[in-house]
Amino acid sequence: MATKFTAKPDELSKIDHKPPKKGWMDTPAEFKEHTFCWGAKGKNLNIVDFPNARDWSPAEEDWKLPENWQEIVLEGIKDRLGKYRSFKLFMDICVRCGACADKCHFFIGGGDPKNMPVLRAEILRSIYRKYFTASGKMLGKIAGARELTLDVLKELWYYYYQCTECRRCSVFCPYGIDQAEITMMGRELTNLLGLNTDWISGPVANCYMKGNHLGLEPHTITSSVEFFLDDIETITGIRIKPTFNRKGAEILFVTPSGDLFADPGTYTAMGYLMLFHELGLDYTWSTYASEGGNFGFFTSNEMAKRLNAKIYAEAKRLGVKWIIGGECGHMWRVINQYMDTWNGPADFLEEPVSPITGTKFENAKSTKMVHIAEFTADLIKNGKLKLDPARNDRLKVTWHDSCNTARGMGILDEPRYVLRNVCNHFYEMPEDTIREKTFCCGSGTGLNASENMELRMRGGFPRANAVKYVRDNYGVNMLANICAIDRATLNALMEYWAPDVSVCGLHELVGNALVMTGEKERTQDLRLEPLHGKEAEE
Repeated sequence: MATKFTAKPDELSKIDHKPPKKGWMDTPAEFKEHTFCWGAKGKNLNIVDFPNARDWSPAEEDWKLPENWQEIVLEGIKDRLGKYRSFKLFMDICVRCGACADKCHFFIGGGDPKNMPVLRAEILRSIYRKYFTASGKMLGKIAGARELTLDVLKELWYYYYQCTECRRCSVFCPYGIDQAEITMMGRELTNLLGLNTDWISGPVANCYMKGNHLGLEPHTITSSVEFFLDDIETITGIRIKPTFNRKGAEILFVTPSGDLFADPGTYTAMGYLMLFHELGLDYTWSTYASEGGNFGFFTSNEMAKRLNAKIYAEAKRLGVKWIIGGECGHMWRVINQYMDTWNGPADFLEEPVSPITGTKFENAKSTKMVHIAEFTADLIKNGKLKLDPARNDRLKVTWHDSCNTARGMGILDEPRYVLRNVCNHFYEMPEDTIREKTFCCGSGTGLNASENMELRMRGGFPRANAVKYVRDNYGVNMLANICAIDRATLNALMEYWAPDVSVCGLHELVGNALVMTGEKERTQDLRLEPLHGKEAEE
């Protein structure tokens, strides 16, 4: 059983980036406590028919592998080399120039050279060279090749679960190598042996069985939303009446389940509800496709495809015209980069057109799904919302570009446009830490567990350092973003590295600023805290 993580920030900030004395091939992975996630439970692997289902622990010597595990991995590599041209290309074209070496947040915050993207990829390349290239077969280690031993497999697992697939390194690679794609292949290979983690396999099983990562039942979802409606009525005097599973609605709304059950995502969900009510939008929630996120993406392309399909199956069942998606990271990376190949095009839906502004969202012509930040930015641009940004005046806000929506989808300007209209005090973090170069939260791709807190705090250090800069220079006290994982994990990161800074979603700030028709005079924000200038009235 893991012990409680007790390292202090001043200890973790002493980072040693000196190269090791021994070569990387001669340095086996050291499974240090608080730097890896617990192994998957057999029951969860069984639910989704994952191979080699059993309970196992990375900390134990025996990983309970099948006898022919090497054959399984090598056959898996062969299969994927034939299936994915990018995999074959990325295995061959790296010249080890080092342009990516200092770009990974785990290497910056931890100093382990195997977390340099180039070297992390070499772990898999060394196996590839040994078994699939003539030079590797003949020259072995001289050609960067090595045998697939148990130690090599464990090294592969350890470091490919110390990558959040954020793709920051790919921005700087002169050859366009995407380390995230290499990590995805590495995880697919380990998944063939049942080497998954509990914090990924559990949500995957829940989503497969119940429609969302948390395993929320339909009545739990509707009850949770009822609590939001009570608070909204307390704040505004308005009782909102959303619908669930309503056939014939124009729009299906899908958001990550974190927005339904965990602060601060719940405040973001309140913002959605208020916005849609004020617009009189003809939309419905689903208690079956009740998850925008996709933890299957962290196991295999096939599992991600299976989980993504539920959104479109539900849209078809309900007979909606198009879909609005909430603030989520990997939901949008899957939709934007992979959905067409896996599940699309969604020809049974219509090209999205805003019923409020008439704007045609041509970027969603194939997916038929519009990001809530795009939708709201369009409303503001066309003067369809009455906003009072002074209601957010107790907040000095900075913006975290979530990796999947920023680098993976290109949503860079829309949320900033919204922010500047709902807040009077907005400050950017340093240029090299935002937009396409944004730093990761350090806890994505299923690494947001409680047992690997050192890894998370080290991986999130670069982002936290940039937040500290705007906190110290401008008094920033709120970090906003459009990702449910970020909203969940950045809280712990801020508490550790920048304890005066809170975390929120974009539409919490929209909800605060939105002046609703028929509302009473507001004295509280969505957290039931006094608005700026209203403290004496509380």
